[in-house]
Amino acid sequence: MEKINKFNWQDHLVSPETVLTRIKPGMTVFIGTGPASPRTIMKVLLNCDVHNLRDIEFVQLTVLGDIVLSAEKLNAPNYRVKSFFSGFVASHTISSGLVDLIPAYSSEIPKIIRSRKIPIDVAIVQITPPNEAGYCSLGVAVDVAKEAMEQASLVIGEVNTEMPFTFGDTFVSTDDFDLFVKSTKAPVTYEPTAAYEQMAKVALNVASIIKNGDCLSFSHGALFDALVPHLMNKKDLGVHSLYFTDALATLVKSGAVTNSRKAPFRGKSLTSYAIGSKALMKWLDRNPLVEFQGIDWVCNPQLIGQNPQFVALYEARKVDLLGSIAFPLQGAVVTGPGEVIDFLKGAEASQDGCIIIALPSRNMKGEPNILPVLMDYPNQLRLRESVHLIVTEYGVANLKWRTLRERAQAMIDIAHPDDRQYLIDQAREKKFIYSNQIFSPVSAHLYPAHIVQSETFKGGVTLRFRAIKPSDEESMRRFFYRCSDEMRFYRFFYSIKTMSHDKMQEYINIDYSKEFSVVALTGNTEDERIVAEARFVKDERTSYGDVAFLIEETYQGIGVGSYMLNLLMSIAREQGIKGFSAEVISDNHPMMKVFEKANLPLDARLENGVYKLKMHFRD
Repeated sequence: MEKINKFNWQDHLVSPETVLTRIKPGMTVFIGTGPASPRTIMKVLLNCDVHNLRDIEFVQLTVLGDIVLSAEKLNAPNYRVKSFFSGFVASHTISSGLVDLIPAYSSEIPKIIRSRKIPIDVAIVQITPPNEAGYCSLGVAVDVAKEAMEQASLVIGEVNTEMPFTFGDTFVSTDDFDLFVKSTKAPVTYEPTAAYEQMAKVALNVASIIKNGDCLSFSHGALFDALVPHLMNKKDLGVHSLYFTDALATLVKSGAVTNSRKAPFRGKSLTSYAIGSKALMKWLDRNPLVEFQGIDWVCNPQLIGQNPQFVALYEARKVDLLGSIAFPLQGAVVTGPGEVIDFLKGAEASQDGCIIIALPSRNMKGEPNILPVLMDYPNQLRLRESVHLIVTEYGVANLKWRTLRERAQAMIDIAHPDDRQYLIDQAREKKFIYSNQIFSPVSAHLYPAHIVQSETFKGGVTLRFRAIKPSDEESMRRFFYRCSDEMRFYRFFYSIKTMSHDKMQEYINIDYSKEFSVVALTGNTEDERIVAEARFVKDERTSYGDVAFLIEETYQGIGVGSYMLNLLMSIAREQGIKGFSAEVISDNHPMMKVFEKANLPLDARLENGVYKLKMHFRD
């Protein structure tokens, strides 16, 4: 058949019913993906029952909107689906025999199509009207459409005047098509999702991890929409993401995204799909800031890894104590393991790359999202080695290169307080943690997760500060042994050579109704280490707090002690404490200077080589 050219493309406009007459039994039909699904043709096809539409096999990467190839729509003698994503509707229909699943990395799907192991007979894609040069744009879905078109003997374009004309590897000539159908349906759009309270807190904790210059991977959903306001003060962020959303558009418009530190496609946000509102579609139309490329580019781990500080961020449905993940099955976008593994590999190859999994500690029904072990949940990722950080509204669990015991303790720390006792019991039973592990249900509810600060000291040293938690046991133990004998003597007033598990877990399991401990941390979140600790213990009789410090020698003399003392004083005042008492060995001059710099009324007396101090808070 004569191919269409830019001068006569409108002469090839036909009705959807005419397209169906060209399809023969046994054909394999590629359908444009997700937000660019050819809705007009597919609506007619799925509601039509004619003799030639028998034993038709559909190939589609993912399904969005009202075109859902499910068991309700599929009539076994007529249609089958071949999919690459185990998380999409295939999960519900695979057992019926109506869906053939091809396990594959997303980055390899174009190669699979080109190999003709899946012979494409018909390609139906949604496109923009051609420009004056005779070129259309694939719009908001650029994945394997070109590979499918090259292989198909019948190529049909559904022309949609509302589809944004996007830049990148999106251009297709009118010469590439056999028939055109005029679309009567607007592209699939979604309004941003309002974040509920727990998700908003999760997003705040995620934002605390993201640094200036990070290159981000985003998706669609409440987590990502809630995250954007907290990222607008960041600088030189980049975008290398399978999905481009309203949230990312807002972030780009805020100036936080410059893409100046990226490697591939420097200066542009790289994506394959756009999913969002009508406003997003309008913003994307002929917008040179966003580059659309096929998934062999966007999901390529080698290209992803060329971006320094690449952050692979995903929302989970469930997680377990050792770091296994189950991804969501509901919603506009379903994350498939093939996609995730590509991005995890890329993040691991990236210089200072990071992998973040986020979720609320409980779902909307109040059921725990952190379980002892994931058993039969679908759409799982069991590559625990690739999970660096897990975030809930209760904090961040650092799992990177941690032992199973450390992982379990960190996960329990970020579970809902009412779920922690059960998780502790199960972890003890399964030997994930020590059988004598201390746990205080009351303290679990009192943990001051809001105490999170960062400060830069002399010499450009930046430290983060937060309240100590049970999972800090190993970090505190290593910190203890890094300190000199002299420093340990100054802190404990006797020569202490060892710190066993029993001693350390008693030290770090704080009853926050009676005492408070804050730690200073250096390094990135995924490889942080404790370099200082300060605490006070409240004397109920006097309403004064007994305060003590331990600071690694390397970080002394730059203002860390004074900063931590001021932080403790602020917290103590909120708790109604009248002042601090302390005992300082007479030759510990640096610590005496810390107390003197507080500029508070100070009583001091020397007894047997030890200064006994009492600081009084002003009203």
